[in-house]
Amino acid sequence: MIALFGFASLVGLVAFHTLVAGVTTRFFRLRLATSWGWVLYTVVLTPMLLFVSTLFFTGIGVGAGVDLVSPTIVVSVLVALPIVLGVAIDYLYVPPPEEYELPDTR
Repeated sequence: MIALFGFASLVGLVAFHTLVAGVTTRFFRLRLATSWGWVLYTVVLTPMLLFVSTLFFTGIGVGAGVDLVSPTIVVSVLVALPIVLGVAIDYLYVPPPEEYELPDTR
């Protein structure tokens, strides 16, 4: 039973990390006016955010009872996979920021 809860919480954490990666990618795409700035920030800052989140949530017992064998697999499943999914969802399924008109803040 504990392994079932561990697996469900691990899948929930992957879904949460995918949501965070998609939202941060969208935020960087909307806020940065450069052509490659959002890519750089997404590649550098989002993994750091997800890594800290991974350390926090696995420290309090998320995924307990599930053995992912090595730290490389844990980082791949909880950091790399959500970044790829979040960026793909934002880039492929959400309209580009150029289609939105932002209000003038002056």
